[in-house]
Amino acid sequence: AAYSVFANGGFHVEPYLVTRITDAAGRVLAQARPARAGDEAIRAIDERNAYIMDSLLREVARAGTGAKAQATLKRADLAGKTGTTNDAHDAWFAGYQPGIAAVTWVGFDQPRKLGDRETGGGLALPIWISYMGKALRSTPAHLMPMPAGVVENGGDVYYAETQPGQ
Repeated sequence: AAYSVFANGGFHVEPYLVTRITDAAGRVLAQARPARAGDEAIRAIDERNAYIMDSLLREVARAGTGAKAQATLKRADLAGKTGTTNDAHDAWFAGYQPGIAAVTWVGFDQPRKLGDRETGGGLALPIWISYMGKALRSTPAHLMPMPAGVVENGGDVYYAETQPGQ
């Protein structure tokens, strides 16, 4: 839920697993009716904050510890963050594309070390890439448009009123 706020321009939407339940005849018995990004009543953060965080997290998936994501799936609209706890008891990758957010976690039910060299980028990221490759197979790439009040300066993004040299 938290990462989806960065993916969708600053709106809080509740995650859900089941979209629709039908009976054997195909009649809809239940259907999810989630709130949709764009409704200002569910805005969680300013769109400028969402854009800047998206920019930072896309950079992680482009050239940082999660670079395998964009390189493997060949999509510039992927963003996320790897994570590894002290002593490598847990490893994860939390990431998204503007239409879907997903987190992979690797660890043991009874905490113990995964291994001396295990990391989120090495263990959890490949699982995330496999899932997202299938989930996004027919989804075109989509980059969030830069909102008013944000500027790019030297490859970095800033609030217009706080950019270097101002």
